[in-house]
Amino acid sequence: MRSPVATQAWRDELVTLLPRLRRYALSLTGSLPDAEDLLHSTVEKALSKADQFTEGTDLDRWMFRICKNLWFDEWRHRKVRGPAVDPHEMKNEPWADGEQHAQNRIRLKELNEALQALQEDHREILVLVVIEGYSYKEVSERLDVPIGTVMSRLARARAKLSGLIPSPDSDGNFST
Repeated sequence: MRSPVATQAWRDELVTLLPRLRRYALSLTGSLPDAEDLLHSTVEKALSKADQFTEGTDLDRWMFRICKNLWFDEWRHRKVRGPAVDPHEMKNEPWADGEQHAQNRIRLKELNEALQALQEDHREILVLVVIEGYSYKEVSERLDVPIGTVMSRLARARAKLSGLIPSPDSDGNFST
């Protein structure tokens, strides 16, 4: 029997999955450089363990589980090593863009901080439903939790997120 890596269909499905996997990695890490590293590690591990993939099973579920497990391992290591320096937070980095760019970066940082403030299980469900577009049933199956749990965690995540992110006023300006 041929390894799934050897089949063109398996490789095509893996390539199609990459954008969703990248967004998932970003939701876990909260940092684009870390998300890219996590994505590369996930793909590398999947390719090296392709012989353990059972044909006929859900490739994206398998990949998302690898990604989540790798992130948990990295998170534990970081807890021991301490925080890494985010190059985007360095003061001497020159920015040539104007006010809009600065406002966009502030909003993106606020959104990222709000997402990171959510409990991990709430954030994970929020990302899978709202960003990835999975149905409640798909998320329930993917995470092995009852559908009612998915709905309640999503409702709590949305409620908490709406309290953490400032809303625009009638002129489109955000209060701080």
